Parts: sequence; C-alpha cells; structure tokens
Amino acid sequence: MTDARLPTLQDDAFLHLFEGLREGVYIGLVAPDSTATLAANPYLRLIVGWAEDVPASQVRPFDVDRFVDPLARDEFLAQLRRDGAVHDHLLRLRRVDGTAAWIEVTARAEPLGDALRLEAVMRDVTERKKLEGQSRDVFHQLSQAEKLAALGQTMSGVAHELNNPLATILACAERLVGRRLDDLTRRDLEAIHNAAERASRIVRNLQTFARKRHTTRTMVDVNHVVRDTLALRAYEQQVANVVIIEALAAGLPQVFADPHQLQQVLLNLVINAEHAMLGTNGRGCLILRSWHEPERDAVLLEVGDDGPGIPKDVQARIFDPFFTTKAVGKGTGLGLTVAYAIAQEHGGRISVSSVPGGGASFVLELPAGGTHVRAPESPAAPAITDVPVGTRALVVEDEQALGDAVADAMRDAGFEVDRAADGEEAIQRTQARAYDVIVCDLKMPRVDGMAFFDHLLATAPALTKRLIFVTGDVAGTEAEAFLARSGCRWLAKPFRLRDVVRTAREVIA
Repeated sequence: MTDARLPTLQDDAFLHLFEGLREGVYIGLVAPDSTATLAANPYLRLIVGWAEDVPASQVRPFDVDRFVDPLARDEFLAQLRRDGAVHDHLLRLRRVDGTAAWIEVTARAEPLGDALRLEAVMRDVTERKKLEGQSRDVFHQLSQAEKLAALGQTMSGVAHELNNPLATILACAERLVGRRLDDLTRRDLEAIHNAAERASRIVRNLQTFARKRHTTRTMVDVNHVVRDTLALRAYEQQVANVVIIEALAAGLPQVFADPHQLQQVLLNLVINAEHAMLGTNGRGCLILRSWHEPERDAVLLEVGDDGPGIPKDVQARIFDPFFTTKAVGKGTGLGLTVAYAIAQEHGGRISVSSVPGGGASFVLELPAGGTHVRAPESPAAPAITDVPVGTRALVVEDEQALGDAVADAMRDAGFEVDRAADGEEAIQRTQARAYDVIVCDLKMPRVDGMAFFDHLLATAPALTKRLIFVTGDVAGTEAEAFLARSGCRWLAKPFRLRDVVRTAREVIA
C-alpha cells in the first residue's frame, strides 16, 4: 500500500471543530484487502464502538471484517473509484461488540495506486432506519385495516345473498325429512341439510371476523368461543393434517368480554401455532384446554402445540410491537401485540412458555365475571303449546320458496297463514286484517322490514310486539342498532323451521 501522511492541523479552531464534531470523520487509505487510518475523530470511535483511548490508527471502520456483507464493500469502493465521491451512501457495518449498525457515508476519494485516499463523514442512522421500517409496517396495517373494512361491507351483502338460498335449502330439507321416506332418500336429504348448515356457519364466521364492530361486552362462555373459532379453521386444519384435542372444562364461570375480540385473540394463537407446526413437521397436534382457578377466580385458556418451540430470547420479545420471526412479507409482528392488548383491556393477561424442540404454550387468563354454568345432564325438550283455532299469522318474505316453506310449517302447527312478498304488501294486509303474529324478513325490496316496523309503530303500535324478524344480515351496525331499538324477537338465517314455530308460539302465549 502506498504511504501517505496526514497534513498537519495547524489551526486550533479547526482542530477543535474536528474533535467536537457530532459526526464521525475518517481520513485514511482503503485498499481491496487492507486499510490504514490517518485520522479519526472521537465521535467515529463512538459510532463503531471503540474506546476513547484507542489510538486513531486502530480505528478502521472500512476493514473487510467490519462489513456485514463483504460484497457491499466491493461495490462501495468501486463506486468511489468510478465517481470519486458518494453522498448519503448506506452501509451495514459491524460495531466492535458485533452488533450491526446502519451507517450513512458521504465521502470523496483519490486513487493512490491500488488504494484510495478516503475522506469520509459518517452518521449512525440505525434508529432512523428502524423507525422507517416501523412506519412501513404501520402503513401496511392501515392499508390492511382499510381492506378489512371494505371486506366487511362486502361480506355483509354477500352473507345476505348466500343466507337466503341456504335458508331455503334448509327449510325445504327439514320439511321433507319429516315425511315418510325410504332410507336412501332420507340419507340424501340429511346430507343436503348438514352441508347447508356447514355452509351457513362458514358464512357467519367470515362475516363476524371481517366486519368492523364497536366493542360490545357481554357475559361470554369461553368454551363457546373456542368451538366457534375451531369451526372457522376446521377445513384448513383438516387438509393440513392438524389434529385438534379439546380439553375444555365443564361448568366454567362466564367472563365479561367482547366475544369477537376473544375470537380474534384465539385466532391469532391458533394460526401462529399452525404455521409453526406445519413449517417444521408438515403436520401437528393442537391442544386447547380451559379451566377455572378458584384462588384467583380466573378462567384460563391454553393453546399448546407440538411445534419447534420458541427460544428464550424470542420469548422475551414475542409480544413487542413489530417483532416477528417470520420472513419478510409473511408477518407484521402485530398479531400477538394485539392479543396482548386485548387481554389487558379485559383485565387479564397472556403468557408464553416453551422449551426449544418441545412445542409452545400460550395461556390466556381472564377474570371470572359471572355465575358458574351448570353442565346440563340432558337437554329438556321444549314444551309444545297448542295453537288456538283461528290464530292468524302473516309471513312476509321476498324469497318465495323460503316464505312458502315457513308458511307451510306454521300451517302444520295450526296457524292460519297469509303470505306477503314485501313490506308494502304486508302493510296492505295488516290494514285489512288483524294478525296474532307476523314473521317478517328484515331486508326486502320496495318496503323493507325496518320501514314496515316504523309504519306499524305509527299506526298499530301493539302489533310491533307480535313481530318476529328473520334476517341474513346481522353484521351491519344499522341492522344491529335497529333490532336493539325495536325490541323485537329475531332469528338469523338460515334458521330451523321448528325455531320459527316455537318463537311464534311464544309470542302468542
């Protein structure tokens, strides 16, 4: 390497500036396989982690072993040799303690044989890069939130459109199963009925998960949330060879919580466990266990897996915002942070335990907020109330096949039934005749169920107490707010015909 000397700094003011500058200053010779430092100010020592008493000649930030990526050093030197200077060039360098840092370099260079005489100003921008990365993640989350909001609006309409034909299939299948049939026909009808019920559960779960809701807390059975969540993941788990073991304690106290937020927590835990197991073994076993701890009066829910486990250093940061062990683009590092926040908002907590190679276990703890639920020994059959002769019912439904099936079921139960295709026809019928009970769809063309209710409230308020709404769109806040305001009984589509008949009997009773 060609020798060179640092020009003598005669000006005391310049020397004071050089020593006190809050940016790293480097002057030296940099060759493909070696470096020699001519000058390095104290702040450069701080950036790269050398002690203050280390001689400047030993402060060599451009040595090959200081670069996280040696190829980046070759490209950096090639650009300097080609252009003579770089501005705000980012390098990933290793500090003396081995940690990596983002260093922004502005430099000029003069060729000296196989080396470059390099004069550089260096800035540590590690924190800035971290904040930029977090900002990108936040932007991604906001973008995802907007997409979910749009998805929620779309799903509300889709659910209504799907639940109407599903309700018709279920209602017709239920009526046919009640008739005298040969074994083969009965088996096929039951298969149709079961498949339609499964489809309706999928639609309701997607609608519940995708929609944007206000937080609404009520008394919740944690075991019900577990089963509803597993139903949402049932198909994916089946095709991915994930075995589910439920160890849910009977008679748990209820908790005062938002069931949709609890489902969000559980989905995060379950999906993370699935990814860990499938990424390592291509299959897995997921254990969900619930129990009550009387000493703390808390309900606990454990999600355990047989995946690769979580290292100790990762466990310490696993609930931190933006922390993720997944590949770029595979995770934002906010799922467990949100789960942790929801647990805290409910007065509970969430914890993790794991042994590398021995799987992982997440435990959600929530304060008990209600009475213990007694596990029923056997469900009692509902009492059958005879319908008085001459009891009049009006079925208002724009889906003709569904409306006819409901009307036929009510006639079989002893009601005298009229049909209306929408709210406008229903208004005409209620003006011409008195009814003991009205089964009405909520969403219809021309005059919908809400407008029909408002008309009755103004003209025949007593009749609003005899209304039963049926709807395939319970996700929208407008529908929820209306049903709460009206105080009317309602059933979600698709429903069982026997539930409609039972509810109608309760109304006339």
